[in-house]
Amino acid sequence: MNQERVVIENVQPQINAGRHPIKRISQETVHVSANVLVDGHDIVQASVMYKHEKARKWQENRLLDQGNDLWSGSFQVEKLGSYEYKLVGWVDYALNWQHGISRKLADGQHVKSELLDGVIHLEHAFAKANKTESSYLKKTIELFQNDADYDAAVQIATSSELHDIFYKYPARLFLASSDSYTCTVDRKKARFSTWYEFFPRSAGSNYEHGTFKDCEKLLPYVQEMGFDTLYFPPVHPVGDVNRKGKNNTTTAHGDDVGSCWGIGSKHGGHMALHPHLGSEEDFKELIQQAKSLGIEVSMDYALQAAPDHPWVKKHKAWFRWRPDGTVQYAENPPKKYQDILPIYFETPDWKNLWKELLKIALYWVEEFDIKVFRVDNPHTKPFHFWEYLISEVKKKHNDVIFLAEAFTKPKVMQQLAKVGFQQSYTYFTWRNNKHELTEYLTELTQNQEREYMQPNFWPNTPDINPWALQSGNESVHLQRYALAATLSSSIGIYGPVFEQMISSALPGKEEYLDSEKFQIANYDWSLRNKLTLLITKINQARHDLPALQQTNNLQFLHNDNDQLLTYYKWSDNHQSEVIVAVNLDPHYEQESWVAMPLERMQIDEHHTYTVKDVITGSSYNWKGTHNFVKLNPVLPFHIFEVQR
Repeated sequence: MNQERVVIENVQPQINAGRHPIKRISQETVHVSANVLVDGHDIVQASVMYKHEKARKWQENRLLDQGNDLWSGSFQVEKLGSYEYKLVGWVDYALNWQHGISRKLADGQHVKSELLDGVIHLEHAFAKANKTESSYLKKTIELFQNDADYDAAVQIATSSELHDIFYKYPARLFLASSDSYTCTVDRKKARFSTWYEFFPRSAGSNYEHGTFKDCEKLLPYVQEMGFDTLYFPPVHPVGDVNRKGKNNTTTAHGDDVGSCWGIGSKHGGHMALHPHLGSEEDFKELIQQAKSLGIEVSMDYALQAAPDHPWVKKHKAWFRWRPDGTVQYAENPPKKYQDILPIYFETPDWKNLWKELLKIALYWVEEFDIKVFRVDNPHTKPFHFWEYLISEVKKKHNDVIFLAEAFTKPKVMQQLAKVGFQQSYTYFTWRNNKHELTEYLTELTQNQEREYMQPNFWPNTPDINPWALQSGNESVHLQRYALAATLSSSIGIYGPVFEQMISSALPGKEEYLDSEKFQIANYDWSLRNKLTLLITKINQARHDLPALQQTNNLQFLHNDNDQLLTYYKWSDNHQSEVIVAVNLDPHYEQESWVAMPLERMQIDEHHTYTVKDVITGSSYNWKGTHNFVKLNPVLPFHIFEVQR
């Protein structure tokens, strides 16, 4: 039991009643709200209290009354790590006193007794006030206790100066508090990143096995197009036992390199490098060279093993064994992965298993300065394991980022984000028409997911050759990249397959023919085309325009053409605003009048403003509630910067 009168409920944001943290990036603002109410008619005040995990003292920001008992406010997170926040509320008896005396005076009542009642509130404020305020309060106390100048006392009692002092130094009797909630704060790359993926073993020429030295030579190409994250599929030794041949055949020939996801051989396991790629020093040199160009190397964190991985003999309990004595390989009927053994997470030896898997991640972080991981199929491993692993890594290195490669059920993807993954693959790959895109982006940006899940849009991956891209149509490739790059602040492509429009597929499947997952590819890395040019321009726009460096500030704009998608994006401070139009028809020109978000833009409908196409450099003067857009498949998108 207690005497608290204030009730605080429906605190937002919160995830699962505080079970999981919300997520922000450094220097971002957390906006909070709650219903704060009290019995009767007393004046209520409320604050948000917050502190970094390493801080001892709480910081406080006052909340504002939005009406109907809804209160809101904000606080800024600055340091990486975890913040704790809670809301507190109290009846403000000093302001109640001032409000009451004002009402009585308005009714013509004499308030000498009430002035004396106010002395206790003045004395409380006096104990906390600064020198100037203390002098003011001391004189006020004397005035209230003296009958000499009643009119002056009344004037001060109802003054805004006294109101401000009471507001500044509340007594907070019977303080009520909400539960505490947490906010995980990451560096900016968790929110804004531009990924490029290629297979290191295909970095060479004439179908020869590529090396880290070959990869170094390609860094200027990646930088030139404006990518800041270079993701490599597994660079570990590939198993010899049950190695797959070209196009996933079960028979490998002498020159077949196998799937790089079949990790482990006589050359080592997850903490070893494929001998054909080069030495540890070569890899470290590549990572540092990339960093000097503004590119971070991301490694694949794939928790599975080839049949000849050292673990299979050393830690038999980490795998499932059949009654006939054979080890269980990975299956996803009708698919079979004879070259890959899944880890048995229900093993009695699970504690040692978890420690070893943590050791792997920390090894690459601490020995090679890898700070970004793309995690292969995390949805097939326990959620509690990921919560353990990510939290343990971030205790030592809070700038590490994990991307979940999980194409699975929505709630499973959401749970992975809740337990710690900073980014997630999405269904964007299969959202093509106007209705699908609008519905999906609304789901991602207007619901609770926005508080903890950062999408990463990939038009293609080595596993997915989408139907839309299989025609090899240039306009479709341009359209898909423009959509990904302007709808989501984190994006990625599997190249050079994407920009060279390599699209041959296995019949009836969304899989690449002659998939690079099972063989070395030979590319002309010197090739430049329309796609490389426009990808470069789009990435430059992303770099220059803060409105494109976040995902959630998104409003779709109405137009009457189902083949034209139009939307408005803005930065939190509204200093950067972008209007995007994309023609979804790869064959025909499309046009429409587009409704402008003038209220959100705070532009009068009679005012003329300028929009600049950041791709072509052309500028247009717009005015009114609607403006006209026409797009040809040759250049199927506009990215307009709004200029005042």
